[in-house]
Amino acid sequence: MLRGLFAGAACLGLGLIASVRPAATSGQSPTVADNNTLTAVAGLKVGHVTLSERPTGCTVILAGDGMVAGVDVRGAAPGTRDTELLAPENVVEKVHAIVLAGGSAFGLDAASGVMRWLEEHQVGFQFGGARVPIVPAAILFDLGVGNPSIRPTADCGYRAAAAATSARVAEGSIGAGAGATVGKLRGMAHAMKGGVGSASVELNSGLIVAALVVVNSVGDVVDPATGQIVAGARADDGTFADARRLLRAGLREPGKPGEQTTLAVVATNAPLTKTQATKIAQMAHDGFARAIYPVHTQVDGDTVFALATGTHPTPPNMLLIGALAADVTAQAIVSAVNAASGLPNLPAARDQKR
Repeated sequence: MLRGLFAGAACLGLGLIASVRPAATSGQSPTVADNNTLTAVAGLKVGHVTLSERPTGCTVILAGDGMVAGVDVRGAAPGTRDTELLAPENVVEKVHAIVLAGGSAFGLDAASGVMRWLEEHQVGFQFGGARVPIVPAAILFDLGVGNPSIRPTADCGYRAAAAATSARVAEGSIGAGAGATVGKLRGMAHAMKGGVGSASVELNSGLIVAALVVVNSVGDVVDPATGQIVAGARADDGTFADARRLLRAGLREPGKPGEQTTLAVVATNAPLTKTQATKIAQMAHDGFARAIYPVHTQVDGDTVFALATGTHPTPPNMLLIGALAADVTAQAIVSAVNAASGLPNLPAARDQKR
């Protein structure tokens, strides 16, 4: 069986399920490993810092001495830094870290701290007598949870970089996901807790594809394997209101632009070009559409980064890598809400009435 993949995929439009079982081809039978998170891709390190007094925080993905990267932004209200340099036509090919943070636009400051940590460790492109690290970043809006004056700073980013490790990624209400929420079609009073999730798959050929997702969506999180809601907008009695039914009943569009966002980093050990990494980021968004309803809306800033280490010896099969990227992205989304811990008036999936 594919490590960490689904037995089925949901056709979310009508809540129907189309059974899809991935078939292994010769030389591509999957294997099982202990670490089925983003750091299963050798060379990547992940660090979290959580400001528990609010809560909010930041998550840093370190990319060694530099990895090929791409990005795709689908939400209409993104908050990002240095994403334009990842456009295939632009000159920079590699990045040294990616930062995901809460705190809305204030949280972009966390990237400055990561740059400082990388410079101190002699990581970055050499220009004259200086090292210049390339550190794209994206933020989510969590200022509606707790005291909005508490948000990630450069110090948060610095400490997250210093704490980064190649161990299994910690999931749940941690780092950038500490203040994340989901299911806001009926407003924050009926929302639930989001968080950080991660998943990976490894084939017998040695190809690895992995994802880390911070889930902070206006929509519900739906398990593609069953079509069932895992976390989402709640009815007055505490059960799931079901965004699919709410929208078909003519629910007025809620929220303000930028107040929701799901962020992801997908990674592979395949040898991708920058253009190919961008395509993988695009294909990974299919995982968002499978596991979040609705998604890519005017009030979301949904963004996916893609990283490639290039250590796998064979030319990349783009169809395969992109399809697996969507699979692990969807699984990471479900994992994020299942691992989350509730806050006052914001229950987690583990607390929810069924």
